[in-house]
Amino acid sequence: MRFSWVFILSLLFTAGCAKLGYLTEQGIGQVRLQMSGKSNEEVLNNPKISPSFKRKILLVEEYKKFFYYYFGQKASNIYSKTSFLDNKAVTYLVIASPHTEIKAHEFEFPIMGSFPYLGFFKLDSAKSFAADLQENDKLVTWIRPVYAYSTLGYLEDRILSSFFEYDEVELAELVFHELFHTIFFIKDDVDLNENLANLYGKEMLKEYFKDRPELTNYLSNIEKKTQIDKRVVELIGILQSEFAKLGGFNTAAKADVLTERFVNEVFKPDIKKLCAKLNMDESDCELKDNWNQASFAAFLTYEEEQDFLTDLKNAKNINLKDFLAWLKVEHGIFNDQNKIDNFTAYLKLKVPNAPLAVDRSN
Repeated sequence: MRFSWVFILSLLFTAGCAKLGYLTEQGIGQVRLQMSGKSNEEVLNNPKISPSFKRKILLVEEYKKFFYYYFGQKASNIYSKTSFLDNKAVTYLVIASPHTEIKAHEFEFPIMGSFPYLGFFKLDSAKSFAADLQENDKLVTWIRPVYAYSTLGYLEDRILSSFFEYDEVELAELVFHELFHTIFFIKDDVDLNENLANLYGKEMLKEYFKDRPELTNYLSNIEKKTQIDKRVVELIGILQSEFAKLGGFNTAAKADVLTERFVNEVFKPDIKKLCAKLNMDESDCELKDNWNQASFAAFLTYEEEQDFLTDLKNAKNINLKDFLAWLKVEHGIFNDQNKIDNFTAYLKLKVPNAPLAVDRSN
């Protein structure tokens, strides 16, 4: 599973947030990132830059041109400059969850809505914030390195040296994913935004690479990873049901012990077995050491709804461009009504045999 996360730019502009120091630090980090950017032309003409890096920059420019041409939109200045980072990751996300639930803690911001994570440019700051959440808010935390993010058009996003870790097809998916955020973004719905970008990132690969061998190999591996991801979701559901059985008798201590036993005795052996069955290298499976309530919650945030979106697109039987146009129209209709709680629930009504959405009009 590979994440490509949206950066919370709103943190730099909103008042009333918990810590002014946090806003200041992230603002400085963002400014430094912007200021460090060199024009792609300058980087490409620099003899000290490796040919392999230059090739990746040219590929990003090519993918960007293809993306905006495909959707018939004028290209923005995104990815017109390149920033070289001191670390492999550009930022670090802190995700938190209650001990007795598998549910991402929401951080609220006035302009952009709520987000299930906070981003930090410094790993030490992320660790300090996570420790504070654990001690004062009694939450379980998980820190995730981030290699790409979108400022949603507020700033001119840079090509980051972290991009160079990806191969040609992976890089294309990453760029298509991030560019999708620039043409369609729904306030206060991180789950849907990320899953739509995931969908479009993968589908745009088929449009760009067509039947090239590297795409066939990549999609085969993705299909295997999809099977792994589905099993992970099923296993998380088992842990959730165990929490539910404890009901009011569940405590943080009991939940932590239950989670640790579940990870070591059920989760990892099950995933390892499936991985072997699919002839996958264990490094490509979900076998990291730090599975906990927070990392499980983060996984659900970005994996649980992708099947629903694929089913929706297939039900409409339209291409990517028409599907996007349909989404925009439906979002306008959704905004004009007050019965359905969120756009995801609204869209699920459009899928054949979908469950009824909750009516909040009474």
